[in-house]
Amino acid sequence: MPTPATPHPAVPPRSAAAVAVVRAEARLFLREPGSLFWVVLFPTVLTTILGLIPSYREPSDELGGRRVIDLYVPIGVLLAMIMSGLQAMPPVLTGYRERGILRRMSATPVRPASLLGAQIVLHGAAALCSAVLVIVVGRTAFGVKPPGQLAGYAVALVLATVSALALGAVVSAVSRTQKIAGAVGSAAFFPAMFTAGVWMPVQTMPGTLRHLVELTPFGAASQALDQAMRGDWPGWGHLGVTALWAVVLTAGAARWFRWE
Repeated sequence: MPTPATPHPAVPPRSAAAVAVVRAEARLFLREPGSLFWVVLFPTVLTTILGLIPSYREPSDELGGRRVIDLYVPIGVLLAMIMSGLQAMPPVLTGYRERGILRRMSATPVRPASLLGAQIVLHGAAALCSAVLVIVVGRTAFGVKPPGQLAGYAVALVLATVSALALGAVVSAVSRTQKIAGAVGSAAFFPAMFTAGVWMPVQTMPGTLRHLVELTPFGAASQALDQAMRGDWPGWGHLGVTALWAVVLTAGAARWFRWE
C-alpha cells in the first residue's frame, strides 16, 4: 500500500502574520518607557506647564480675545506627531535594518513590509492617543474649547500624522545606522518644532515669516488645526500643503528605503 503523504504544517496567511507582528511590536513598544514618555506624555506635560503661566490664561486683544494657551493645544497635538515620527520611529527601523532583522525576515512568511507597517501603525496610534490626551487636559484643566469643526480637525490631524510618519520614514531611509538616524532626526526635529509653533505660535509670527512657515507641513497643519479649533473649516491651501508634503515624503520614503 502506498505510504500516506505526511501533511505539511499549515502556513499562516500573510494577514495573520501581519497581525502577529503588530502584537509583538506593540509589546516591545510598551516596554520602552522613554518612547512612551516623549510621544504620549511629554506634549501634555509641556501644554500643562504653559497653561500654568498666568499670562497665558488671560485673553489678549492681539489674539482677538483668545488666550495663548488656546493656541498651544493644537501645537501640543502637532508636537506628539513630531515626537513619534522623528524621535521614536527612525531609530527602531534603522536598528532593525542595521542588525539584519529585515533581511532575515525576507526569507520567512512575514515580509519586512509587515514590520514597517506595524511600526507606522503603532507610532501613529501613539501620536493620536497623545493628541487626544492634550485636547482633554487642555479642556478640563484650562477651559480650552474642543474643536468647533470636528470633521475639519480630523482631516488636518490625519494629514499631519501621515506627514510626520512619512518624514520619519525618510529619515530611516537615508540613515545607515541608528546613530546616523538619531543625528538626522534631531537635525529635522528642531526646525519641525519651530514651524509647528512650539517657540512662537504660527498665528503670532510676523507676516513674511508666517507665510514661509505655512509652506512647511507642520506650519500649514498648525494653521489648519487652529482654524478647526475656532469652528471654521481649515483653509484648503493649508490642507493642500500638508497633503502635498504627505504625498512627496511618502514617495521619497518608498523610493529610498532599503531592507538591508
